[in-house]
Amino acid sequence: MSTPVARISAPLLAAAGAVDAPEATRADAAPEVRSGSGGDDTRARSPIPPEAGRTGRPATETKARKPRYLISDLCADLDAYLAPEQVSEVYRAYLYGAEAHAGQQRQSGEPYIYHPIAVARILAELRMDHKCLAAAILHDVLEDTGKPKSELAALFDDEVAELVDGVSKLTQIDFPSRAEAQAANFRKMMLAMTRDIRVILIKLADRLHNMRTLGVMAPEKRRRISRETLEIYAPIANRLGINSLRLELEDLGFRHLWPWRHQVLEAAVRRARQHQRELVSNVETAVRRRLHQEGIDADVFGREKHLFSIYRKMQEKAKSFKELVDVFAFRVVVERVDDCYRALGQVHNLYKPVPGKFKDYIAIPKSNGYQSLHTVLVGPQGAPIEVQIRTRDMHRIADAGIAAHWLYKNAAEGVGAKALADDWLQNLLEMQRDSGDSQEFLEHVKIDLFPDEVYVFTPKGRILVLPKGATVVDFAYAIHSDVGNTCVAARIDRRLSPLRSVLRSGQTVEIINAPGAKPNAAWLNFVVTGKARANVRGYLKNLQAQEAEALGKRMLNAELARFGLDVDSVGESVIGVYAREVHLDTPAALFAEIGLGNRLPLLVARRLAGVDGTGAETEVPEEGSPRRLAIRGTEGMVVNLARCCRPIPGDAITGLFSPGKGIVVHRCECRNLGEFQSKRDKWLEVEWSDDPKAEFQTEIRVEVGNRRGALATIAAAIAEQGSNIEYVNSREKDGVTSTLDFTINVHSRAHLATIMRRLRQIPLVVRISRLAR
Repeated sequence: MSTPVARISAPLLAAAGAVDAPEATRADAAPEVRSGSGGDDTRARSPIPPEAGRTGRPATETKARKPRYLISDLCADLDAYLAPEQVSEVYRAYLYGAEAHAGQQRQSGEPYIYHPIAVARILAELRMDHKCLAAAILHDVLEDTGKPKSELAALFDDEVAELVDGVSKLTQIDFPSRAEAQAANFRKMMLAMTRDIRVILIKLADRLHNMRTLGVMAPEKRRRISRETLEIYAPIANRLGINSLRLELEDLGFRHLWPWRHQVLEAAVRRARQHQRELVSNVETAVRRRLHQEGIDADVFGREKHLFSIYRKMQEKAKSFKELVDVFAFRVVVERVDDCYRALGQVHNLYKPVPGKFKDYIAIPKSNGYQSLHTVLVGPQGAPIEVQIRTRDMHRIADAGIAAHWLYKNAAEGVGAKALADDWLQNLLEMQRDSGDSQEFLEHVKIDLFPDEVYVFTPKGRILVLPKGATVVDFAYAIHSDVGNTCVAARIDRRLSPLRSVLRSGQTVEIINAPGAKPNAAWLNFVVTGKARANVRGYLKNLQAQEAEALGKRMLNAELARFGLDVDSVGESVIGVYAREVHLDTPAALFAEIGLGNRLPLLVARRLAGVDGTGAETEVPEEGSPRRLAIRGTEGMVVNLARCCRPIPGDAITGLFSPGKGIVVHRCECRNLGEFQSKRDKWLEVEWSDDPKAEFQTEIRVEVGNRRGALATIAAAIAEQGSNIEYVNSREKDGVTSTLDFTINVHSRAHLATIMRRLRQIPLVVRISRLAR
């Protein structure tokens, strides 16, 4: 077979437009992917080219070579199961990606193109199709190189472009926090996954390679990425049945999140392996001999449970490692399904089974399509032995999961996992529809990713798989959202039961519905599935929005009445124009904002009535103080003085509406106003009245020479000017000077200026300034 690189034609290379020298020898000069390096989403510009000679190493590298992945190695792997023209398409994607990422580095200093090749290599091990592999090589092009999606679609096709876009983060949007950005990107990816499941497969492979190369990251970032992997990505791999990815993601996440625990547990397993080597060998031989005697063709092998599984069991059962006896398990792989049950009978005959420890996941598969017989036996010396029995096809699907849909395109084996995954994706769409925001959606998905499963039956014999602790309401929503919304009671095994009843495996549940019934907020106290929780919350939010809209309309009418107007006389078109000015879609949304307390009805009424925002004097209380002040333009509103800048009469001021606080008055130069520049609709023009009679707090900082009696001298000078000191804080600055922070009461800006002039006359005073936090 010819090398896949050598058979690529010159026109094909020209179409890629990615490298200067498209010869076959040049193609072998692909970059390496070294173990133990790399990182998560960290790039830098570098003069190192994406290809650095036939060795695949940067020109500056002088150390011993490490394990590497070449594009020619990837193409050789693809030759085993893809057509030549499909391998050529993957290579063309590599050429484009190499040019796009030219000059970019990973955190380890490696050229960035190493990472996409490694991601494609992981997917090639799952035997993914060529479009998925091309998208894997291009998966960071949109996010990190500025290449447009339209260019990918033109050079490759819409399918590849959509896959790459589904994996790309939302870099064009600024989020208030990392948590919101993470949730929004996760929501985008999951919605793309509902259109094409390969999006999540690319993301899982991307995350796996990042975890393999996490060592160069800072400890805090390693822990954050590892926690996210254990909470989201490993459970998704498990939910899709991709066991090969899940196990490695869990162990790598465990290693980086709790390195000391991982090290201690690894040493303990190593010692146990030495002690139990003979036991494992004897059991393996005995089982293999018995099955051979009965004419059952089987592969029998002992396996060591992976560390994270052992650690999780220690946590859940509150046991030490020494108390866990099932660190090792055995797997029996046979040819046909009936051989599974024959093998089960033989191992039960060879060793006594432990009552209550048998599970038949062949007759009732897990929610991710996993099938196997599980049993626990009493082995030699009384040691419990866990045995899993499955067919060879079940064994392959247990590793590949949803990827089996591509591995077995013309066989029935991959159909079951695909159908179950499609059901889950449909649930995701419903959860997304009913979730208020991205963070809530992420919360619902997390709930769905950790099921300890129970199996219950509908009256017609259909099996539903639900998380442990699921209730009747969860069961009703699992059937259909409309069934859940109108359920009022249930019959469990023909006995009338309340909606909060917790279900157990084997029960038959019949839902009782009433046409006028509606979801109840109390259901949120006991439902456990993400779908049920999202549906209930969605209904309650819609109900709240309807009530808020009606309330907001009444409140706005009451304020418009001051100007002889109402909502109808102003007109829906005028209100709609104002709503769009404040970034709301419809007048109904504006009414809802008013009803929820997010907008002040008086401000809206003034804008609709064309009033300029100033008026007669009114007295309002200062925040945290019984004193009163007079500000124009705040009639009928609660007014607070901002503590960050502490405005006083004479300062240029502006009002800012804050839900729950009313109007907060700031100095115009207050730096905290900067974050509200994009929300000018919440600003209000205000001014001081002509002769305010109250006192106002403000803060000054005085730096003085470090002399005895300095504080008393400054305090006396402040008192001489008719001001009272509310608070003082003193701290030594450098041994020569001390800093004194005073909170004092003044009548106006002129009064404050008089006090500061007096303090500057004191010889001890080095510097004086007004504070603004």
